[in-house]
Amino acid sequence: MAKTQRMGGASGSRRGRNESGRTYVYVDGTAVRKLQAVPQPREREQVPAASQRTKQNRERALSMNLAYVLFLTAAAVVSVFMCVNFLQLQAKETRLQKEVTSLEAQLDAAILENDSDYNRIMTGVDMEHVKNVAMDELGMVYAKKSQIVTYEIENSDYVRQYTEVPKG
Repeated sequence: MAKTQRMGGASGSRRGRNESGRTYVYVDGTAVRKLQAVPQPREREQVPAASQRTKQNRERALSMNLAYVLFLTAAAVVSVFMCVNFLQLQAKETRLQKEVTSLEAQLDAAILENDSDYNRIMTGVDMEHVKNVAMDELGMVYAKKSQIVTYEIENSDYVRQYTEVPKG
């Protein structure tokens, strides 16, 4: 509410504005108020009658023809179709996300199982025994420095040998 002003005297009046923007005045104090006559009701102002053309335009604006109804129906059908399609895609995305999570859990379990099997196998193999069998029974020997050929490759993932390694 806006500020009110106090006028001088014992029976001052105040002015102010309420939320709707109207100005109001009221008297405050001990002075006797003057009686006011009851305001006469205002006569309604005569609104000029609308012309025939204006009435027709209003009726045409309020009426819906077949083309407009068909357009609104088509728009509603397309909107419903798009909403249903969106909900189906959202449900599919949720299902696929759960499937990916499940597959990741299976992959993690398989990796753990493979690692534990590898460690179990490696602890069960006696490498000294393998070396003795290879050297004594199969006649294998360590390679000499002259037999080792080193070369650089661009892709270190794997090597395909198409020809003999050059002696160098």
